[in-house]
Amino acid sequence: MDVVKLQDVWYRYPESPFALEDISLAIAKGERVSLVGPNGAGKSTLLHLMAGLYYPTKGKLEVEGTLLTKKDARTVRQKVGFLFQDPDDQIFMPTVWEDVAFGPINMGLTETDVKERVAKAMELAGIAGFEDRVPHRLSIGEKKRVAIAGLLAMSPPMLLLDEPTANLDPQGRRDLVNILESLDQGFVLATHDLSVAFELTDRVIVLKKKIIFDGDFRALVNDQAVLKEANLELPSFSRLMTKWRDATKRNFVPPLTVEEALAELLRQR
Repeated sequence: MDVVKLQDVWYRYPESPFALEDISLAIAKGERVSLVGPNGAGKSTLLHLMAGLYYPTKGKLEVEGTLLTKKDARTVRQKVGFLFQDPDDQIFMPTVWEDVAFGPINMGLTETDVKERVAKAMELAGIAGFEDRVPHRLSIGEKKRVAIAGLLAMSPPMLLLDEPTANLDPQGRRDLVNILESLDQGFVLATHDLSVAFELTDRVIVLKKKIIFDGDFRALVNDQAVLKEANLELPSFSRLMTKWRDATKRNFVPPLTVEEALAELLRQR
């Protein structure tokens, strides 16, 4: 079953050119998808549409079979979890526990169910023990984990993640990648970091107002025209391995992860 389906969707902000043009795509339950492209490509706009926060200027958008209209927007918004790029836009309660519990409480769940969901979500997000801490005193990485826990506590079928690793130090980035890798939900990940995209997802959509590529990473790595048009740079290890392959006249597919690069080096020695 498709969780999100867009058909001929166009969107523009007031008194502006179209930010998105003729977008048609479907994302299945459990699927993990990266959304990449240059600045201004429309990645955040597309996520806001999928979350039911914006309405298409033209075209149709459905979430689990519910057509996004002003009448059914609340229903649509309950079916996805949206992680804002800046966690301060999302965290607002006095304590971490209250923030994570806010969604389940407003879903009308029992006190027991709320407590169970909050405990499980905080454990998954790596913030067990943070219950009484004040959110605005946390680091940005910790705030992002609190925001993710708040989404997980609502148990949506899909997560929409807007640059989740932005502004994190290397350890914070690794911690967040590990959390996302452990989740059961499918998600759409908007990012500039192709190494994170390679590690976490199988399908990549390259956006430049329109969809200019939709497929797997193996095909993208070998499509120099798309990489150039979207101003995408492969991770340093992938670029190094490609140059080494070309310089030594060897024949192998460029690796997508550090582990793949190491395995190829060991095989080629």
